[in-house]
Amino acid sequence: MQTNLPVAIGVKQYLNTTEAAKSPNQPGKSTYEQKARAAAEEFEATFLTTYIGQMFSGLKTDGPFGGGYGEKVYRDMMTEQYAKHTAASGGIGIADQVYTEILRMQEANNQ
Repeated sequence: MQTNLPVAIGVKQYLNTTEAAKSPNQPGKSTYEQKARAAAEEFEATFLTTYIGQMFSGLKTDGPFGGGYGEKVYRDMMTEQYAKHTAASGGIGIADQVYTEILRMQEANNQ
């Protein structure tokens, strides 16, 4: 499973390189705010992917059409899409908090 968390790079550099930041323009928001929002939603989606993945980890899939490597790959892709959709639809509030912190950190760095 691929994660896109900024581990060893700064927030500003991560915001400039994230694929999620290439979303359509949102009226009334600066480019930095748009990128910060996209990064916050991507962070929430990554968290939710792990969270939802744990819910499915204990399920047994025996039977004539269950189990195997293909099902594991499909389940990972399915949980990732669930998480992305949930985050894009308002999520569980993590993206809002991360977005606020990104903007707060940027304001502190500019002073």
